[in-house]
Amino acid sequence: MASDKKDNNNDILPFVDLTHQHEEIGDEILRCIHNVIKSGKFILDENVAAFESEAAEYLEVEFAVGVASGTDALQLALIALDVGEGDEVITTPFSFIATAEVIRHVGAKPVFVDIDARTFNLSAAHVEAVITEKTAAIMPTHIFGQPSDISELSTICNRHSIKLIEDCCQSFGAVFNGKKVGSFGDAGGFSFYPSKNLGALGDGGLVVTKHKEVADKICMLRNHGSTSPNQYELLGFNSRLDEIQAAVLREKLKNIDKYNTRRREIAHQYNQLLVNLPIVIPYEDPRGTHIFNQYTILSENRDDIANTLKSQNIESAIHYPIPLHKQPVINKDYPDLVLPVAEDVTKRCISLPIYPELREEFIQTISTAISTMFEY
Repeated sequence: MASDKKDNNNDILPFVDLTHQHEEIGDEILRCIHNVIKSGKFILDENVAAFESEAAEYLEVEFAVGVASGTDALQLALIALDVGEGDEVITTPFSFIATAEVIRHVGAKPVFVDIDARTFNLSAAHVEAVITEKTAAIMPTHIFGQPSDISELSTICNRHSIKLIEDCCQSFGAVFNGKKVGSFGDAGGFSFYPSKNLGALGDGGLVVTKHKEVADKICMLRNHGSTSPNQYELLGFNSRLDEIQAAVLREKLKNIDKYNTRRREIAHQYNQLLVNLPIVIPYEDPRGTHIFNQYTILSENRDDIANTLKSQNIESAIHYPIPLHKQPVINKDYPDLVLPVAEDVTKRCISLPIYPELREEFIQTISTAISTMFEY
């Protein structure tokens, strides 16, 4: 079992350690799992309904629908908003593959726009130049927990009568201009992959929307397109958030502000320890609240940092080494596309361990390892 107890050379300081969080609320988690088992109801029952209601209240949205994953959340949102064959969706090249994958799966074409050099998010300044009569939606990712310039993107969508779908898979609880991300667009998709700020004990996702007809359609799509037993109105999917995951998420949702606050504290400690080194520490847009699903720095010595940390049994990660328009499955459609900021960031980015239970002594250990490397 993973541990952040780095007491000797054989111990590894993990990139993510979920064991301590689960130990802290272990009794509560076991109780809710036991209650689900005792109920004998495992699919789309009272815990899913309650979690949807509680998450909608927290996120300040009208409707929330639990689904099987964050990827499904984005794909079902696209379908429910009638984005499909022949359409174009403007999105970021700097995100997990699912962002582009779901656009392709519904038959639409991703149109990649370069990112902002400070926030790493889709640059709103470049969006209008690529809008065409085929543009059906804009889908920004709030990358690493940093809110996109979602107000400006909303304005652009309204001006051109196109849909706004927020990829919130890394940003549960992030805020922009006083509103939670996910509440700006026609729909938003969240992931509850275990390492997320709000993580399940497996996969899970959520679609949020302000439109009742969209929520109703997603409820049908997630359950094989059914409106009632043995009645199928749509060609749907099997994408249901199960009762055990919903019960666990209800328990963790009680602590999400504490988790996010602690992540911000850790990020700011890193900032203080790393600020004078030849690296770029994460920028925080003053209009928003960054909730640091990842703490990602930039350095010309990225590989040296990774190797130095590895030599001291400290894990790190690269999010993301290849921009989406350069991925083999996608590149054939964009052989000549050059997006200089995204391409530069992917060459220099490295993410350091961050999770609410990361102890201060290990923040110091990680920072010292990097600082010492630059002394030679």
